Amino acid sequence: MEVKKAELSCVGASFSQYPSDGRPEIAFVGKSNVGKSTLINAMVGRNRLARTSSQPGKTRTINFYGVNDLFYIVDVPGYGYAKAPKTEIDRWSKMTEEYMQKRQELAGVVMLIDIRHEPGANDRVMYDWLKHYGYKIIIAATKLDKIKRSQIQKQVSVIKKTLGLGAGDFVIPFSGVEKTGKDELWQVIERELLENPEE
Repeated sequence: MEVKKAELSCVGASFSQYPSDGRPEIAFVGKSNVGKSTLINAMVGRNRLARTSSQPGKTRTINFYGVNDLFYIVDVPGYGYAKAPKTEIDRWSKMTEEYMQKRQELAGVVMLIDIRHEPGANDRVMYDWLKHYGYKIIIAATKLDKIKRSQIQKQVSVIKKTLGLGAGDFVIPFSGVEKTGKDELWQVIERELLENPEE
């Protein structure tokens, strides 16, 4: 996909604040500090569209990024560790759960997993939860530039085995730094999650 236009269209914490134009939405989910903002910026070819931070828990609202005036990339708060009060973390979790459960425009999910590590308990819970609700899920295995090429297939196999993925599931190694995996991820998103995205 050629991204000609990408912009932060909406920031919200409740349904009344979310876009109402009916365009399909692709949610990007993952552990805090897994590289969601870096991946989104790489996908749309903008360095600072989504704010990056070395501090986990930077995303505290649901952020909608309009792409080519056709659909939205949706950045939801990361799960797992974050440097914030428990009441605040609980609020993010409730907001995210409501969005994921009830948002009719949600066409599918890109779930980010750090390729260097076996998916943790939080990752497994999130993946099973998404499967339970019937979402199409694409796994983006981030931080590819931090491992050797010889390790890639082994780490992808670990992710597949830990999450219980089948032959028809997608795991795409991705580096936000080197933009590796960008074209493949767009192709799978277009084919699996969006219908006629250029129309």
